[in-house]
Amino acid sequence: MTGNGGRTVWGDGLSGAARAVWAKSDFDADGWLPLWRHMGDSAAVAGKLWDEWLPAQVRTLIADALPGGAEDARRLAVWAAATHDIGKATPAFACQVDSLADAMRAEGLGMASKPRMADRSLAPHALAGQELIQQWLMGRHGWPRPATTQFAIIAGGHHGVPPSQSGIKALVDHRALLASRDCKERWRAVQTELLDRAAHLCAASERFDAWSRVKLPQPVQVLLTGLVIVADWIASNPDLFPYFPGGPSGDRERIDAAWRGLDLPPPWVAVEPEEGPDDVFAARFDLPEGARVRPVQRDAVAVARDMARPGLMIIEAPMGEGKTEAALAVAEIYAARSGAGGCYVALPTMATGNAMFPRLLEWLRHLTDAPEGSGAHSVFLAHSKAALNKDFAGLKRAGRATAADVDRDGPDRAADHRADERATATTLVAHQWLRGRKKGMLASFAAGTIDQLLFAGLKSRHLAMRHLAIAGKVVVIDEAHAYDTYMNSYLDRVLTWLGRYGVPVVVLSATLPAERRRELVDAYAGESEQSAAVAAARGYPVITAAATDEAPRTAFPAASGRGASVQVERFDDDLGALADRLAEDLADGGCALVVRNTVRRVHETAQYLRGRLGGDAVTVAHARFLDLDRADNDAALLRAFGPPEKVPHGQRPRRRVVVAGQVVEQSLDVDFDLLVTDLAPIDLLLQRMGRLHRHARGDGQSDRPERLRAARCLITGADWDTVPPTPVKGSQLVYRPHALLRSAAVLAPHFDGTAESGTAVLLPDAISPLVQTAYGDVPVGPDTWRDAMAAAARAHEKEQAESREKAEAFLLGKTARDGRALIGWVDAGVGDADETRGGSAQVRDTRESLEVLVVQRRADGAVTTMPDLSEERGGLELPTEAAPPNRLATIVASSGLRLPPQLTYNPAVLDTVIKELEAECFDAWQTKESPWLAGQLVLVLDEDCRTRLAGFDVHYTRSDGLKVHNAE
Repeated sequence: MTGNGGRTVWGDGLSGAARAVWAKSDFDADGWLPLWRHMGDSAAVAGKLWDEWLPAQVRTLIADALPGGAEDARRLAVWAAATHDIGKATPAFACQVDSLADAMRAEGLGMASKPRMADRSLAPHALAGQELIQQWLMGRHGWPRPATTQFAIIAGGHHGVPPSQSGIKALVDHRALLASRDCKERWRAVQTELLDRAAHLCAASERFDAWSRVKLPQPVQVLLTGLVIVADWIASNPDLFPYFPGGPSGDRERIDAAWRGLDLPPPWVAVEPEEGPDDVFAARFDLPEGARVRPVQRDAVAVARDMARPGLMIIEAPMGEGKTEAALAVAEIYAARSGAGGCYVALPTMATGNAMFPRLLEWLRHLTDAPEGSGAHSVFLAHSKAALNKDFAGLKRAGRATAADVDRDGPDRAADHRADERATATTLVAHQWLRGRKKGMLASFAAGTIDQLLFAGLKSRHLAMRHLAIAGKVVVIDEAHAYDTYMNSYLDRVLTWLGRYGVPVVVLSATLPAERRRELVDAYAGESEQSAAVAAARGYPVITAAATDEAPRTAFPAASGRGASVQVERFDDDLGALADRLAEDLADGGCALVVRNTVRRVHETAQYLRGRLGGDAVTVAHARFLDLDRADNDAALLRAFGPPEKVPHGQRPRRRVVVAGQVVEQSLDVDFDLLVTDLAPIDLLLQRMGRLHRHARGDGQSDRPERLRAARCLITGADWDTVPPTPVKGSQLVYRPHALLRSAAVLAPHFDGTAESGTAVLLPDAISPLVQTAYGDVPVGPDTWRDAMAAAARAHEKEQAESREKAEAFLLGKTARDGRALIGWVDAGVGDADETRGGSAQVRDTRESLEVLVVQRRADGAVTTMPDLSEERGGLELPTEAAPPNRLATIVASSGLRLPPQLTYNPAVLDTVIKELEAECFDAWQTKESPWLAGQLVLVLDEDCRTRLAGFDVHYTRSDGLKVHNAE
């Protein structure tokens, strides 16, 4: 593609008309870029991406679809990138800049002015390019039109949305937009000249005959489209590829300089460890002295090594058994065998994603690359508040700058000009170009919310680029039991696509219903006759392995020897009785956890217990704290109640009650002597029990107070005297009666002492039987409960059906037959998808919510950060007539919380809330000079941290978080 000495060949020999066609124009200066130059830049970038960045897992999938294998695949990728913008060689595009259009007119390419071309919107250049490529393949190479679409659709979809049938028809009916009637042959000659030049220089000309007979699978069309989008965005960056005049003129010189400036880290090249599991886990995870690899970890590695090819693995094992470490060990094996170039760990919430991120980094620091690997890995934290995470921000602050990310023509014109920074000491790179809502997932390694994965099943703009990002990775899905029917609809569809891509997947859960296990296997590997056997597997722990076109199989690791006998009992929903019981059980000291299903019940319980047990004895943890305070709360819980080796000096509080919401169910390794919990679905109750006697404290728990050495769980939050029991109203709203009643029913034998183990729930042995029974369809509970439970079941089935129907509105279709083009692939989609409520649609079926940033106004009128923030961040004065300095702005941005349902559930109340918040906003904070705060709603509290909002009294305290009451 380059002649002697790096001289330009893309433009050499082209006619004056072809050289005059423009692709990009600088809005602030006189610079411009001819189309032939952008074609060459894009082709060269695509070649670099293929050779140095694209994971082998993706390259192999594309190569397997073509008769010439890897060589064909690279040629096709480079040619597709070269031709993606050919639609700019049309009157509909060229008329936009008068001076550049005049230069084309002077070369015989006549066109009307932009105001006189009223219907030009029918020919967006991506769609125009698709049509021109199809005409060229038919006219120059004799292809039948149906065969052309599957290749031309790559150009048609490079701006994020593949064309629809109606859009194609409208353009065909207005062909003058592609070539003006009075000089149609001149236009066609130039279009053909440019396409001929691309075919020749990309060495694709001799392959068109063979490609005409290819049935290109839809996953391959998607990946090629995603690759072209990435190549286009890079080649459209004027800092990397300067506009004319100026910049390197030779092809090789130009691309080499740009590639050095971009400095894109290569993919991970995994090496399968040859050592046994003990050595692998010791090397990767810094196991404490004397620690042993657990059976589920050992067997997960063995199953991965025994599979014919990487596929889906579901690991079901008790809480605290090291499932995450097992998944990462399996990911390393899978990546080495599949050619995956990275890993994504998906978790239920931002908080769990933040907790996982440092664990991911620590694992990465222990990895060994293949000899040809660079040792540098791109890393990303994938959720909407990632920039505020200390670990991620630390990577960004650690090093040097590279080129800015600017695409003046593309959809991402809002550029982030902050420097790229590199953590040279750790070889982990938070790369500037690989950040942001659309590009972040292209980093090799990431942890974040499940939303980022589910977006791959949501019909949205630039979906192909998101698919490219996950198709090159191993995907780990943690806490798989935590997702409802709506979310599972998206997860199953994503798994179907991942199965077609050959992406290895590891799913983790402590409490997965057997039917859900079957659904996951069927979604990934396709339904099979063995599905029933997968659902029927009743051992625990259990590892299920499946791959497309292979029968799934199961393995049953031995018990690790860790376990607990938890005495369970019903307990009245009475705060006085609870205080009496806690006072008695904690008389000699001890640490109790009280879990409530709603924040309102957390506040009510904590207030009452403080009055009875003393304020210092009771602390609170729930989701309605400022982000900074919540992170500090989690850290404090770990310091006080974490594993013995991580508690400073091994000293827990002598006497403490923690009243918490559901935040303690997942990803917090905390350990208590006594548990009190609201009635909840059985899987969540078992998760909560996993925080009870989680670690050995002395021989036979001898380091615990004597009366608390037997694990005990009191289940409250229901009227146990009714038939059937009546859960409290808040719990019914959160979890619905069906799951709550079946949970109570399967525990009834333990409450009554009629179970084989009496009142004890034996963990982990009881986990699978309880979960499978509660989520099965066999009637449970006394006969006197039947009518009420049947009514709850009918309501549940109706809700499930409504959730599935609601999810279908924006759910991506399944892959179609090979050769079927991606026409209309994301029709009726949501536009841009993101993880904020400002996004057009979400992959969670949640009630409307609203996030605010919280600040304080002192009595003297000064506005400050909230008091009592840690690390000397509290009470700092904020300018309101100008944008706050970066440090202050990030503190405010980290002081966000979601308002409770009282303020958001009723649309009329929500409208009032928004209007009142907007009326109090600081205009200087809403400008481009304040990127952290622009577009955010700010809740201003008075000197007592109170305010009135939409008729409600709002009060924030560092001890209890946000409280909202009806105004007196």
